[in-house]
Amino acid sequence: MFKTSDICILLAVMVSFAISAFLWFNGQKDEGLFTATWVPSILCFGLYFKVLSMKGQQS
Repeated sequence: MFKTSDICILLAVMVSFAISAFLWFNGQKDEGLFTATWVPSILCFGLYFKVLSMKGQQS
């Protein structure tokens, strides 16, 4: 169901979210917000390559 690349992308999202929460709750709010912006960026990166791979399979 999930490919290795899907798991790597989701793992990167979870790590980024955890680091962001850790920074936020330890008082480093600016660094936490900066790291939080990585989450949607990583997801979009993963979706882009997922769509490309699906498009390549149809051809």
